[in-house]
Amino acid sequence: MGLESEVVVKMTFDETSITDVVIDVSGETPAIGGAIGDKMVDRIMKAQSAEIDGEAGASYTSKAIKEAAADCIAQASLAPVAAAPAAAAPAPAVNADWLGTAPEIAESDITETVDTEVLVCGVGTGGWITALTAAEGGAQVLAIERGAAPTKIKEDIGAINSRLQLESFAEFPEFQIDKTEALQEIVRYASGYVDSDLVKVWINESGEMVDWLTYFLEGTGHWFMQLEGGIGDQKHPERDKAYATGHSPHPRENKPDDVDLNSDMLAHLEALGGTLRCNTALVKLEQDASGKVTGIIAKDSTDDHYVRINASKGVVIATGGYARNTDMMLALQPQTMKMKVDVPMGSAGDGSGIKAMLWAGGEMDPCHASMMFNRASCLPTETAGYQTAGKWYWFGEQPFLKVNLNGKRFCNESGPYEFMLHSMYMQPNHTYCDIFDSNCKQYAEQFEEVGCCRLFPFDNGAISNRSFDACWKEMTEGEKSHLEMGYLQKADTLEELAEKLNIPVDNFVASVKRYNELCKKGVDEDYGKSIHRMTPVDAPPYYGIRTCAWHLTTLDGVRINTDMQVIREDGSVIEGLYATGDCTGGVFANNYPNLFTGLACGRTMTFGRHIGKLLSK
Repeated sequence: MGLESEVVVKMTFDETSITDVVIDVSGETPAIGGAIGDKMVDRIMKAQSAEIDGEAGASYTSKAIKEAAADCIAQASLAPVAAAPAAAAPAPAVNADWLGTAPEIAESDITETVDTEVLVCGVGTGGWITALTAAEGGAQVLAIERGAAPTKIKEDIGAINSRLQLESFAEFPEFQIDKTEALQEIVRYASGYVDSDLVKVWINESGEMVDWLTYFLEGTGHWFMQLEGGIGDQKHPERDKAYATGHSPHPRENKPDDVDLNSDMLAHLEALGGTLRCNTALVKLEQDASGKVTGIIAKDSTDDHYVRINASKGVVIATGGYARNTDMMLALQPQTMKMKVDVPMGSAGDGSGIKAMLWAGGEMDPCHASMMFNRASCLPTETAGYQTAGKWYWFGEQPFLKVNLNGKRFCNESGPYEFMLHSMYMQPNHTYCDIFDSNCKQYAEQFEEVGCCRLFPFDNGAISNRSFDACWKEMTEGEKSHLEMGYLQKADTLEELAEKLNIPVDNFVASVKRYNELCKKGVDEDYGKSIHRMTPVDAPPYYGIRTCAWHLTTLDGVRINTDMQVIREDGSVIEGLYATGDCTGGVFANNYPNLFTGLACGRTMTFGRHIGKLLSK
């Protein structure tokens, strides 16, 4: 069984060898597990075995293929073969030449030509906003998407001074945000490795962008927008300040089942004369003698032909990051690969847009960064690493007691997601254990979390992304729950829990005893966690789970200026080339400032709207 479907492997043999392999992964996610069939066929044929490497980013499908292949070999009465566990596979060598060179496409292979004014490559959080804004401004717009359908926009949208925020100030004056303070805080998170003027574009233009999006979505009659109004417990302020920047669209009760954000956006684009073309992937940019980008060469996967698309006003790259490109990740972010486990939720970005812009002369961000969450888990017999097939674990960010694999507490568990993960990186095997007890619901409400990890309604009544009850049900009920699958461990004593988690019993019991003493004292003398988040572990049954990083996306890409034009190393502009989203740099480094809820998504949309206005003048 793969991630989404039954994976079928058919093999043909002669007396001594495998002569043919057919793999059916048609039921798997098209851009992930559904895209690895041919690669796995090639590996099985070359190895003449089921003992092959899986495909990073598609661990569940890889595992299913290897198990099915091993079964086929056993049935054929060849030498018994077992599929090698992912954790035992040797780490591949780092490919220093991950960039390569732009492919050469013969003119005779280009069998279609399309002309437009504005071309948007990649239809998701940034691409949709760019295309709609440009079309509303009167430009002829073509948007292309490599997949069979567009990617949904992210639904935590960060902005400052939207209409919803301004209206909230009378009742919640603490929600007001000083723009200069916000700028300095984002710069601080990145240790200065940002373009402050680029950050200011988000600060100054994001409110208008959310107002426009709210007007459009609410105008469909299918959605309403809410400000995620929460900044934490003001009686016991945290080390790290939170900002009420998040906005989320929610469906109205009368929304038809066959309507989603994508369908409403497509209807609007087509009403404005714009066109969406799926199954069409960017291959390379085309430039004239001066270096100006004039269009692209793309590949249409429906019948495998090349198409030239000319764009008289500009090409916009919104293809996302490179989280699913193992070569780029190992070369640029090896530490991220050691912290993460492979879970199906996250970016499908393969770096193709970034590489195309670098081939055209763009400069790469000097600091390589990611957005990671401590919301993934592994089994008690496993540790973090990109070759480990983990399980998504939304509950993981709650600031309960956390201990390393030696059973010892090691940091302040409360703060930005990546602070916790970076502290984890300094611990054995880059893995830790979340520990909580039967009072966890009461404590989770007491934590006063903000942003997407909040499990209760916000201060202003806005709906949280997920509820505590939904998370708890996912963790503890049913055959696919964390508890039933062996990820979450439950025990009546601390000693039993330590044994189930495979951590030293004496160290663990001593750590819990010390933590409970500090909770009773009302002060964290060891690491300085705020008192309202110091919750004891003293009410059995006890729970524990090994926790690692969920890698959502990369945040570095090519450099852009404040008009989102791609720039060269010397700061000069590549005319005709624009970009937004995770394929761009200049805003993040070292950490993702998640206490600005929805900052990455809001940045992407705000920059996309800026480009759309510029190109439709």
